[in-house]
Amino acid sequence: MRPASRRRLFPAEARRSSSRRESGSRALQSRHCIGGILGGVTTMEDAPPRSAGFDPTEPSAARIYDYLLGGKDNYAVDREAADRLLAVVPDQRLLARTNRAFVLRGVRLSTEQGIRQVLDLGTGLPTSPSVHEVVHAVDPSARIVYVDSDPLVKAHNDALLAAPDEVTSIEGDIRRPEEIVDRLRRDRLIDFAEPVTVVLAAVLHLVPDALDPAGIVARFAGPLAPGSHLVLSQFAAHSDPAAIAALRSIADGTAVETYFRTREEIERLFAGFDLLPPGVVDVGQWRPDADAPSTHLKISGGVGRKPA
Repeated sequence: MRPASRRRLFPAEARRSSSRRESGSRALQSRHCIGGILGGVTTMEDAPPRSAGFDPTEPSAARIYDYLLGGKDNYAVDREAADRLLAVVPDQRLLARTNRAFVLRGVRLSTEQGIRQVLDLGTGLPTSPSVHEVVHAVDPSARIVYVDSDPLVKAHNDALLAAPDEVTSIEGDIRRPEEIVDRLRRDRLIDFAEPVTVVLAAVLHLVPDALDPAGIVARFAGPLAPGSHLVLSQFAAHSDPAAIAALRSIADGTAVETYFRTREEIERLFAGFDLLPPGVVDVGQWRPDADAPSTHLKISGGVGRKPA
């Protein structure tokens, strides 16, 4: 299925809020990274020019994650913030890469099972190998839609992807699933009559219980056809207590406050899906291609299939 047209939208102006009611808003700009806001930064030699909705004096969660993965779409302001994160949680780079590898294994499996549509929620900046590269290696006709709330991420994606109609990037806040689903239907980006792989990897640990992360998942799952897959991961409560304390020492009270959940709580995020073996496990243990490294912080996840 192809959309009727590829409409490019101008990024919306970014909004700021210090309200605790908005905790998680900026954190949801990019998945996998808990270091989006780590204090003031003074080094600016390679920061880009100012533009609407972009503050070059402030680190971006998406670019910090890009740096952790070894990418080059980041600036000094982001690298300094990431280095402060690594100073207290030194295995964060390794954990980011382990989680990324889990995501790619999950979407590859789903595509090998015949699913030709991927909805990647909270995507961040494209980093090779990207989701669409892995999917298209299996099925070049598969459709991928990247969704992120950061207007700069969409601008980067539009410039960097330079892809045909099979890959699209849109702005959207995962806390408002109905708005995203309506947009996908209106612009014919996803055919909900056919199975979809939904990716919610390392993003829901930025959503407090008060905002009902399980309800967010359920509202995305509702329109999905039987046979759809859910690839999901989040920080796990069985992480090393000292590492959790170190992370909380810099993240608590900020927009990147992180919520660690037990394996049972993570399993409940898969309500309405049948978990594929081995179920919810640490991401490095989910059908690994090689031995997984040990880290003090843990991210657990799995892949679920929506039954008929």
